[in-house]
Amino acid sequence: MPAGAQSARRNPFWTQDEKRVKADELGAGRREIDELDAQIVGLIQRRARAAEQIGRLKAPDSRAAYVPEREREVIERVRALAAEGPLSGDHLTSVYRQIISACRALERTLRVGYFGPRATFTHQAALERFGDSTELVPVDTIPEIFSLTQRGDLDLGVVPVENSTDGLAPLTLDTFIDAEVEVCSEIVLPIAMQLVSRTSLDEIKTIYSIPIALGQCRNWVARNLPGRTVVDAVSTARAAQMAAEDPTGAAVAPALAAKEYGLDIVGRDIQDLASNWTRFYVIARSCDSKPTGRDKTAIAFTIRDHVGALRDVADVFARRSINMSSIHSRPSRRRAWDYVFFVEFAGHEADAVVDEALEELRRQCAFVKVLGSWPVESTG
Repeated sequence: MPAGAQSARRNPFWTQDEKRVKADELGAGRREIDELDAQIVGLIQRRARAAEQIGRLKAPDSRAAYVPEREREVIERVRALAAEGPLSGDHLTSVYRQIISACRALERTLRVGYFGPRATFTHQAALERFGDSTELVPVDTIPEIFSLTQRGDLDLGVVPVENSTDGLAPLTLDTFIDAEVEVCSEIVLPIAMQLVSRTSLDEIKTIYSIPIALGQCRNWVARNLPGRTVVDAVSTARAAQMAAEDPTGAAVAPALAAKEYGLDIVGRDIQDLASNWTRFYVIARSCDSKPTGRDKTAIAFTIRDHVGALRDVADVFARRSINMSSIHSRPSRRRAWDYVFFVEFAGHEADAVVDEALEELRRQCAFVKVLGSWPVESTG
């Protein structure tokens, strides 16, 4: 028998000397962690005091406690530093989101509304961006989030705008036309669908879901739960609540909903497409966003009715080498067959070339509204 095999088959119980050595090593490792924790806590407190000082300096010019371009800068620096150790950039981003949240609360606790109820993907997006030291407020409808934000009852609102599989959230775009709010940042959230239940996969008789969520998992459900009764719910969170009340029920919902309603995840990451993302806008009554060199702007406009009108709009951007990343149309709801176009493009409204393009658009379009400019964040 080879020596390595003999070693592997040794008595698994350590000798007293081996136990003593291991205990000494374990104790030394724990003492090092205690010392490092003391240093880390001290540094976090120093960071908090610096944040308090910055808050006092910002107060006279009424700048918001939430400054997305600065937070992006901090997170990107943290992700770059992550390359030097075993923790990934995602791990350290999660830690720093909470640190930023707590430090931001030293200036003022933000009141952030999201399209509720609790444990929806919009709730998850708000929680991941703003952390536990923020007052997160579930709001029943998207228009109500706009209204509360415009009135100042909310500092910020989080609303879905687009899913990579199912497309636009039309109500969000429609509400922008008359609302006096601005986009100050966006959140891009990977969407992972879970099958959550109190029972095992074999015992499930009813699936609760919203049509969009179930549609994104259609193939998985057909393979693993054929012939089950499907009941529509108003939200993924409500679906999870209904499953929690049904001994043989299950729901297609986010992992956050399983935790919220005491359910087990009996089918993990069941979406048919591995790459499934949802974008959310963070809206505010007004934003003081500064150009960073890597920004995005959203506008809404209506064209005058003549041949080539939409082509002329595209040409305004093309001649200035401004990349239009998306364009969508929605009925204006003012006249039959009249449409509002929504465009996102690279650049900030304060950039000289963008300002020039917007001025030309205003001369040739019937209506132009800037919905906001914000810093683009990395999704990886």
